[in-house]
Amino acid sequence: MKLTINLTGKTLSYRRTFSVRTLVSLTVLSSLFMLVSSRSTDSVNEDLARIALAQQANDADHKELDELTLGTEAQLQVLIEQLARLNSKMSQLDNRGQQIAEKLGMQAQDLEVFVLPEPTESLDNEPLIKQLHAMKTSLDSKSRQIAMLESLVSGHHIQEQSQLSGRPVEAGWLSSYFGTRTDPFDGKPAMHKGLDFAGAEGDNVIATAAGIVTWASERYGYGNLVEIEHKDGYITRYGHNKSVEVAVGDVVTKGQNIAIMGNTGRSTGAHVHYEVIRNGQPIDPLPFTRN
Repeated sequence: MKLTINLTGKTLSYRRTFSVRTLVSLTVLSSLFMLVSSRSTDSVNEDLARIALAQQANDADHKELDELTLGTEAQLQVLIEQLARLNSKMSQLDNRGQQIAEKLGMQAQDLEVFVLPEPTESLDNEPLIKQLHAMKTSLDSKSRQIAMLESLVSGHHIQEQSQLSGRPVEAGWLSSYFGTRTDPFDGKPAMHKGLDFAGAEGDNVIATAAGIVTWASERYGYGNLVEIEHKDGYITRYGHNKSVEVAVGDVVTKGQNIAIMGNTGRSTGAHVHYEVIRNGQPIDPLPFTRN
C-alpha cells in the first residue's frame, strides 16, 4: 500500500509517493525527537532545582557550623578562665598551708599545690571539663585540710594536740615490745621496730598526735599501713589494718580514727603494729604510750 502526494503550482508541480512503512517510520522518529527534546529540557530544570536546594542546605550548614564554632570557643574560654582562677586559689591555699604547717613544726610536703598544666584551646573541650572537675575536687580537699590546720593553730590545746602520747588503740593490750625478739614466722632472732597492740578485728585505730597523712595504703610486710608526719621530725606508723579510713594529704587530729584493726600483711593475728620514727630512725614507742 502506497501514499502519493501531489503539489501543483502555476509554474511548478511536485509528486512524491511514500510507502506506508516509510510514513510510519517518519512519524515515529518525529514523535521520539519531540519527546526527547521535551524530556531533556525538564531534566535540566530539575537538576538546576536540585543544585539550588543543595546550595541552600550547604549554606545553612556553614552558618550552623560557624555558630557552633563561636559557641564552642566561648565555652572553652570560660573553662580556661575557671581553671586559671582555681589554680590561683590552689596556690594561695598551698602557701597558707605551708605557713600553718611550719607553725606546727611539720614539713607538710604532701600539702603541695595540685597545679594542672596550662589549658590549651581545643575544639574538644572534654579534657578541660575533666581537668576542671579534678581541680574542684582537689580544691575542696585542700580547703578542708587548711581549715583543720587553722583549727589546730587557733585552738587552746596546740601543745597537747601535737605531742605524741597515748596508745594507738581504744581497746586492746600490749602484746609485743620494741627490740630483738623471736620472729613468729621463722623462729629466728629479729629486730621488732615497734609495739604490737592486740585486740579484736574491727576495733578502731587512732592517731597518737595531730599531723599530716603521708601514706595510706598497702605496703609490703605492713599490710594496710597509715603513716603520719608530726612536728619536730616525728613520724608514726600503724600497720596490719583491715582498712584505712584516711587518705594521703589528710590533716588528722589527736585521737582521730584513722584505720580499722585487722590482720593484713606479715601478721599472725588481729593487732596494730605501732612505730615511732624520729629523724628517719625508729625509736621505742613505749615511753610515749605512758604519757
